[in-house]
Amino acid sequence: MAPALLNTPPLAGTDTAADTPAELVAAEPVVAEPLVPLAIRVIRSPKRHKTAAAKVLPDCIEVRVPAGMTTEAEAEMVAKLVARVERKRAAKAGPIDLADRAAKLARRYDLPLPVSITWAEQNDRWGSCTSSRGTIRISTRLARVPTWVLDAVIVHELAHLCEPNHSTAFWALANRYPRQERASGFLEAMSQGHSDPCHIV
Repeated sequence: MAPALLNTPPLAGTDTAADTPAELVAAEPVVAEPLVPLAIRVIRSPKRHKTAAAKVLPDCIEVRVPAGMTTEAEAEMVAKLVARVERKRAAKAGPIDLADRAAKLARRYDLPLPVSITWAEQNDRWGSCTSSRGTIRISTRLARVPTWVLDAVIVHELAHLCEPNHSTAFWALANRYPRQERASGFLEAMSQGHSDPCHIV
């Protein structure tokens, strides 16, 4: 299946920075201040058999792995979980206020406000929306992309609050954001063949 964000019909003559509200324009990726690195504490838990989990504590990132896991498997699992935690930390600590940005975009393009919009660790999609609850989740991978690309994904998900599908009616709403097509190209290049950048639940 073709990526959802890549099916947008062309919008001739609208792909310019001038089409984006002044308070939302940003030509370069947002760069946040570096986070203070945290120590990593690995705990081998006899209660765990197959799964592992990581959480941020005040002084470290604690990773719990199965007691019987091999050293090699542990190292791979810890690296994966710590990278996931660090991406989420970076997104939350960054300068982007998702709720504020979504509110401005909803007002600008006459779309509904979400009940909540949060950063989430999503490796197989750029954004997701639970329309029945009015909730939106944005992949932490978008925390450092140009904000006009982030805005395209936010508008895409805001449109799903009205249309939980990829119908003609949905695209009429999503394409109110004039840089949707360019953002789709950016995400396609970024994903290198990503299978499903948008998912509705």
